[in-house]
Amino acid sequence: MDTKTTSIVAYITWIGLIIALVAGDKEGARFHLNQALVIFLFGLLTPIPCIGQIWGIFIIVCWIMGLIAAINQEEKPVPLIGGITLIK
Repeated sequence: MDTKTTSIVAYITWIGLIIALVAGDKEGARFHLNQALVIFLFGLLTPIPCIGQIWGIFIIVCWIMGLIAAINQEEKPVPLIGGITLIK
């Protein structure tokens, strides 16, 4: 897969993230692979009562922003959690 396809697939479910990590262009799409991983991990906090609902809306907005950035081939970090680097 090329860089753009790998970046887009990374945002589509956990399976897409795993496929992008295994079969995709890791060098070119590293930024979006990291962003998608951080968004999905922080999405695990949504079951927390009260705050989780607001957090869930925030995560959905971050996911949409990341997906749009991947489609436009921009390296634009999402708010608050975009500065976290898990994949180097």
